[in-house]
Amino acid sequence: MAKTILITGASSGIGAGMAREFAQKGYNLAVCARRLERLETLKKELESKYGVKVIAKVLDVTNYDQVFQVFREFKAEFGTIDRVIVNAGVGDGRRIGNGKFEINRTTVETNFISALAQAEAAVEIFREQKFGHLVMISSMSAIRGMPKHLTAYGASKAAVAHLAEGIRAELIDTKIKVSTIFPGYIRTEINEGAKKLPFEVDEKTGSHLLVKAIEKEPVKAYVPQWPWLPLGLAMKVLPLRIVNKLG
Repeated sequence: MAKTILITGASSGIGAGMAREFAQKGYNLAVCARRLERLETLKKELESKYGVKVIAKVLDVTNYDQVFQVFREFKAEFGTIDRVIVNAGVGDGRRIGNGKFEINRTTVETNFISALAQAEAAVEIFREQKFGHLVMISSMSAIRGMPKHLTAYGASKAAVAHLAEGIRAELIDTKIKVSTIFPGYIRTEINEGAKKLPFEVDEKTGSHLLVKAIEKEPVKAYVPQWPWLPLGLAMKVLPLRIVNKLG
């Protein structure tokens, strides 16, 4: 029987990209995001191309009650959920102290508190099943404090990484796996207007490499592994002035 993967934030970007990659591998998919029209288009594409079962539902991850409700509905409809990818988030952020608190607050709440709600809902299902794979999408900007528009964003993604590690510690002797994924710069709809970023890859390449990493069920993965694995290690010890240049 085909396994089922639940992906949040699946209407565009790496969420939709990963859905395509997993469908190609024969997984059934539970996809959710705010834009149902886009999800329905994706559902038709994946079902006709790969013959997998896809269920699409509207989900605003900042509506915490809805997170639990939608995850439970997916579980009831599929029977089991084998993997949950906590991917939904926003790439927004502004320099600290420039009167943009509301934007930064929304970024942190959407990326962290919503990730907590998704992790709670996923692990609740996995505890009941006694198995599962929780995948938390963090960011290379979580490795060190970052300047400019990345400060609040990077802090929210660092919180996601710490949350994932805490859940992993809690479940270490169970059949529930937890992976923390640190993507580098992937050019998607969210950042299409931004300047060219260091070592960036396109959405299709990024999604392919993310799925390749996730399939191995690692504790941690830096994507693409080159150059982000060595850079990630270096970022932990380099002077802040040098780390700043990656922002």
